[in-house]
Amino acid sequence: MKRSTYELIAPCHFGMEAVLKREILELGYEISSVDNGKVAFIADAEGICRANLFLRTTERVLLKVAEFKAVTFDELFEGIKSIHWDQYIPEDGRFWVAKASSVSSKLFSPSDIQRIVKKAMVECLKQTYHTSWFAEDGADYPLRISIRKDIVTVGLDTTGVSLHKRGYRKQTAPAPLTETLAAAILLLSPWKRDRILVDPFCGSGTIPIEAAMIAKNIAPGMNRDFISENWPNLIPKKEWYEVGQEAMDLIEEDAPVAVQGYDLDAEVLKMARANAALAGVDKYIHFQQRDIVNFSSPKPYGFVISNPPYGERLSSKQEMELLYRTIGNIIKENETWSFFLLSGYEDAQ
Repeated sequence: MKRSTYELIAPCHFGMEAVLKREILELGYEISSVDNGKVAFIADAEGICRANLFLRTTERVLLKVAEFKAVTFDELFEGIKSIHWDQYIPEDGRFWVAKASSVSSKLFSPSDIQRIVKKAMVECLKQTYHTSWFAEDGADYPLRISIRKDIVTVGLDTTGVSLHKRGYRKQTAPAPLTETLAAAILLLSPWKRDRILVDPFCGSGTIPIEAAMIAKNIAPGMNRDFISENWPNLIPKKEWYEVGQEAMDLIEEDAPVAVQGYDLDAEVLKMARANAALAGVDKYIHFQQRDIVNFSSPKPYGFVISNPPYGERLSSKQEMELLYRTIGNIIKENETWSFFLLSGYEDAQ
């Protein structure tokens, strides 16, 4: 029997919980808890579809199956076995623990946790379906087990491939920024689509592409599939169709957008243009081969949102210091502009 509502867990980058919480509230769902690196909320089957399709800053959407305390493998086994797994997994379903993690807990071996959980699930489903063997040739039902301070959280992964895989980034420059983090930086800033946005270190184009998608209200999950699309026992196919249609209807073709991306590397810019085309936003972004030292704009106000190169994209400490001195000068020369930079350079000021 399907439940009318579920508790869903949305993991995110540490420090981005407030942005993700705001996204979930804007979708119309009730927040049940906010913790380090994750936000939980209440939603129905349609909400699983909408969360996967519309949330820009989460890595995946987990359906919370159970939560219980376990300090021994026997307790873990019995806790997992007591769950009504037939409410989630059909007899032909393929199920496994895709990831197990443990923090500050007595049970700490991921491989042992995965093995015990699988064994307990099999024992439970044997009794339910009155069989001694499962072909597991149906839809995939991966699980994620998190144990924190001896509390076991069991989540069914409704997403599959991480949500930062939007489907548009087929080519990447060295040290690329993930799509979810790029979106979070944009949503953290006060940038609005009627203001010009420049990324002078655009690389393969992630920040400009995410900005254009936000400006046009293009759902980040429109160009990809989700593993739970194959779960008719939990989510009727019509829910996916209707949410997909909602996403199409919400696109604002006439919305203003002024997004620019610069990079010194012509080959990298080719990647950026190709990725923007796959995302359907290439006509809204102006990419140009340009050095940061030549930064200028006729606009009195605007935003620079960027992830300046470091590590793989710079060859020496001296080069890093020169780059950041240049950035500092650009900021001083453009006092009416707003600058938001994600940096791994410890001496950046």
